Amino acid sequence: MAQDLKKMFSEDRQKIHNVMPTGHEARFLKKLEEELPATSIKKRFSIWNIAASAVVLLGLSFGAYQYFKTPSVIPDDKEQVVTLKSLGDVSPDLKKVEDYYVANINLELANVKLTPENKELFDSYIVRLEELNKEYNRLSVELTENGPNELTVSALIDNLKLRLNLLYRLKEQLNELNTSEEIQNIS
Repeated sequence: MAQDLKKMFSEDRQKIHNVMPTGHEARFLKKLEEELPATSIKKRFSIWNIAASAVVLLGLSFGAYQYFKTPSVIPDDKEQVVTLKSLGDVSPDLKKVEDYYVANINLELANVKLTPENKELFDSYIVRLEELNKEYNRLSVELTENGPNELTVSALIDNLKLRLNLLYRLKEQLNELNTSEEIQNIS
């Protein structure tokens, strides 16, 4: 019986010819043309679509430029723009030191409670901090122009230490001022 099935399938294959019926291709192309006419393809690529694509491309290019441009830029007295190097550009360890001091300086400034009684004291410290900040920027310019050297790097670190110590002194004086005011209020 197994022989008979083999013969049947082989005879069947010989009888079937893979020939398309006449006119099949023409009918297929006609249906295709009805569903997707050639004029719709031309409408899709109109001048307005091309213009809109160009506008989107320009917008994305401008956005990418704004996103990737360097943020550490300060103007000189002559309105000249200079990209400054920081301690982090010199060494990863110095970056950690700089981040530590900057974070502590910002934390101490955020913790200062300004009142009308301590405003004058606070303002005098802020003036001194601004002077130190200008000096830090000058040292950063020197680091950028001359490259890293031991004196410049240590001067930058000392500047950060001095600013932090100045804020600690401000905090101590504000605490003393508050304590003396509390004692006067109790008396």
